[in-house]
Amino acid sequence: MAQEQCWYSAKERTRFREPRKYKVTIYNDDFTTMDFVVHILVTVFHKTEEEAQTLMLTVHKSGSSIVGVYSYDIARTKVEAATKEARNEGFPLRITYTPE
Repeated sequence: MAQEQCWYSAKERTRFREPRKYKVTIYNDDFTTMDFVVHILVTVFHKTEEEAQTLMLTVHKSGSSIVGVYSYDIARTKVEAATKEARNEGFPLRITYTPE
């Protein structure tokens, strides 16, 4: 029986990199209600009621706040869902995602 030959001669190295993460930021405006911002943070971003209240107050006082860090697909999906819901309710809520 013949010995099988290996199709590679040197040890192969595979490099793995963590996927790039994206910061999701929510911005304050004069029209979106505080209750709606809390609602978005709870339903779309899965924050607890307490976390959502704290983040909403930070947005209100500071003008913006990072609400989470996610992979590209998740960040984009969450921003699109929150923006769509805000527009359906008539709010100009601004949410963005940027590379970390």
